[in-house]
Amino acid sequence: MSETPATPTDRPADRFEAARIEKLHAIEALGLDPWGQRFDDHQKIGEVRKLCPEAAGEVGPKVRVAGRIMLRNNKGKLKFFHLKDWSDRIQLMVSKADFSEEQWKLIELLDLGDIIGVDGVVKLSNSGEVTIGVSQVTFLTKSLAQPPEKFHGAKDMELLLRQRYIDLIYTDGVLDRMLRRGRIIDSVRQTLKERNFVEAETPVLHAIAGGAAARPFTTHHNALDMELYLRIALELHLKRLMVGGVERVYEIGRVFRNEGVDATHNPEFTMIELYQAYGNYESMMDLTEAIIVNGARAAHGPNASLVLPWGDKTIDFTPPFQRAKYGDLFREHAGCDMHDSAAVLEVAKKYKIVTAGKHPDVIINDVFEETVEPHLSGPVFVIDYPAAMCPLTKRKQSDPAIAERFELFVHGLEVANAYTELNDPRLQEDLFRTQLQGLKEEDSMAKMDHDFVRALKVGMPPAGGLGIGIDRLIMLLTNSRSIRDVIYFPLLRHEKAEGAETAEEEGTAE
Repeated sequence: MSETPATPTDRPADRFEAARIEKLHAIEALGLDPWGQRFDDHQKIGEVRKLCPEAAGEVGPKVRVAGRIMLRNNKGKLKFFHLKDWSDRIQLMVSKADFSEEQWKLIELLDLGDIIGVDGVVKLSNSGEVTIGVSQVTFLTKSLAQPPEKFHGAKDMELLLRQRYIDLIYTDGVLDRMLRRGRIIDSVRQTLKERNFVEAETPVLHAIAGGAAARPFTTHHNALDMELYLRIALELHLKRLMVGGVERVYEIGRVFRNEGVDATHNPEFTMIELYQAYGNYESMMDLTEAIIVNGARAAHGPNASLVLPWGDKTIDFTPPFQRAKYGDLFREHAGCDMHDSAAVLEVAKKYKIVTAGKHPDVIINDVFEETVEPHLSGPVFVIDYPAAMCPLTKRKQSDPAIAERFELFVHGLEVANAYTELNDPRLQEDLFRTQLQGLKEEDSMAKMDHDFVRALKVGMPPAGGLGIGIDRLIMLLTNSRSIRDVIYFPLLRHEKAEGAETAEEEGTAE
């Protein structure tokens, strides 16, 4: 028997909303707009705090700030509020003696969550707290929603992810982490700009799902009556641009993979891919180090340590990063040579890895993931992969069985992937025609993209290429253990029927 969804009038929170609507009408009765107007020349609260005199009783400069009311403490004719903007929070002190009777009516109507602007002077309170002595209040937005759980923050993780705006407002550290995300991405762009890379925008809808081993999302274009795929990678169009003469090119964009969700995977995520003509995978290692070091400094300050916390561990991002060969790591942790097929199969059996129908190099990589990756504390560049695993990668001249590829690992997490790019159109066409054994057709990167092969025949310069998972990089630089913590709106299941949540009456002090 199915449950009947709760109607809006069934929800306990409605009585709180009704009380707030009454206050909204009272604000309108004062001749004020409860939804506010522009409020120019306000300062960041974080900057205002720096203007505070050091001694209690001294009066600092006049200031103007705007933000959301996070706390209120009524003491009769003296009221205290905490106001928060995206830079910091600050205490407000409001004295009835400084306001007309009508203005005081507005102050008594203020709720937690309301957005206001204030003018006043900054000073240090007798208790040593940076405070604005308020001389004028400008009402900017009425909040009709009840804040979660008084002042203790929301606790329901699904609620926080689904209503990220609540998470950003009321959970300590979330807004700061997301703002750091923006600074890190800005630093990536700046690092590449300094090296003369050009940012490009390539199609999200692809006729062929290529450039990675992943299952795509499919859609249909009605006017052209054709099946299309949301892109699983940025690679092939960026390489076309390099053929056309854009020698250093990159894109930071969303890619889509119709796969599972866990602590390090979201079906829609952000990555950067870049290509540098006349480089190779060693050039990409140097560039990767620069991107990560600059990102760490953007997140934590130009003079901050490059030894960052990671749970109860640390990560030392001081360059140069360690470099280790795939085969050497395999021998160390799997206990056999990766070219010893019988021994590799024994290890696979020990770890219950399915081997039937798989290409030997796919089995090698499965064993590598099981035995080696958990030990890669890093940051470590794992270099020189089995060639059969890398159909878009140039082979080593000294050993065609090895591809000039690296992956960057940090505490078992794959962060970056780079190649010396394959630019031989004949070999590329052969590799496209030879599907990797053990991968389902819909999952294989080895799709036949005739136009890409045609582009290579025009001539693509030797190049290095790099892909970095932006969300994973931000996880590492902000000590976040789940990818959901660094994506504004991660994918979730359908929301449950409304009415399940309850609200507490709001308090008036911590």
